[in-house]
Amino acid sequence: MSTRTITLIPGDGTGPELTETTIKVIEATGVKIQWEIKEAGSDVMEKYGTPLPDDTLASIRKNKVALKGPITTPIGTGFRSVNVAIRKELDLYSCLRPCKTYQGVTSRFQDIDLVIVRENTEDLYAGVEFAPKTAETQQIIALSANKIRPDSAISIKPISWFGSERIVRFAFDYARAHNRRKVTAVTKANIMKFTDGLFLEAARSVAAQYPGIEYEERLIDNMCMQLVQKPERYDVIVLPNLYGDILSDLCAGLVGGLGVAPGANFGSDMAVFEAVHGSAPKYKGLNKVNPTALILSGQLMLEHLGEMEAALRLGAAVSAVIAEKKMVTYDMGGSAGTREMGDAIIKKLQ
Repeated sequence: MSTRTITLIPGDGTGPELTETTIKVIEATGVKIQWEIKEAGSDVMEKYGTPLPDDTLASIRKNKVALKGPITTPIGTGFRSVNVAIRKELDLYSCLRPCKTYQGVTSRFQDIDLVIVRENTEDLYAGVEFAPKTAETQQIIALSANKIRPDSAISIKPISWFGSERIVRFAFDYARAHNRRKVTAVTKANIMKFTDGLFLEAARSVAAQYPGIEYEERLIDNMCMQLVQKPERYDVIVLPNLYGDILSDLCAGLVGGLGVAPGANFGSDMAVFEAVHGSAPKYKGLNKVNPTALILSGQLMLEHLGEMEAALRLGAAVSAVIAEKKMVTYDMGGSAGTREMGDAIIKKLQ
């Protein structure tokens, strides 16, 4: 078995302890990995003058695969999201977020198995913003046919045919490869007729090329209600960036929270795997937080690497530990720490 070199970004806050536990669990599957450790996040700002050093990006470009711990994003002030920056710099256009129920995790629902496919590079998250009362903002206001207050800040929402077509194709290809039955495209095209309307046109064009997979459309507000009332009706859901971010958290709530929500970001030849949740800095160093989401992200990474047998064993080990409820963290009703839960999963693997 050859050894693979993979970039490891420990992150900040609770990120380092989560990644430490996760790599031990992944290595227990028997897959040979050489971890190339690189830094990113708020803790490296003083050292590098940036939360995302060029060397970190270069490592991902070289190795093509990275596992990333949570990284803090300041709210309202400070640097923009490192997570968003990595996706944009590497053109990781597809965010994959599976959401499934696990026996032993408290939830109002059972037998949920959804996959969110979120476009990662466009929409309002593209960061095309203008501060209030600047010359650029006033020019946009003057050009607009709508009545916009002169003290407004403005964000622009770019949606391209290219970006829409490739994310919908990713969703259908994923559905076909994983024997999924249906793809649902979600927009607000009844109101945003040009941007969301273009996304919907691209989705219809792609869907016509996959006759073996059911295709349907929902409006984002109705989709939120549908998921709360009838989540079992849905399978693969593809959305523009902002809606995808919101809906992925909603779906995580359906299955017990962000603690069991893995994630992956794919480009044409690169992939970064990460938990959906944040860095929880108030719990830093306390050996308290749930490692499940990052470990399941590692499972997605093993699948991507073609290590299907190891991925299946890892998924089964995680499920068994959660179902027993003996060695799980506080948020799952247990008293185990991060490391202890990881050790319990390793025992199941052995």
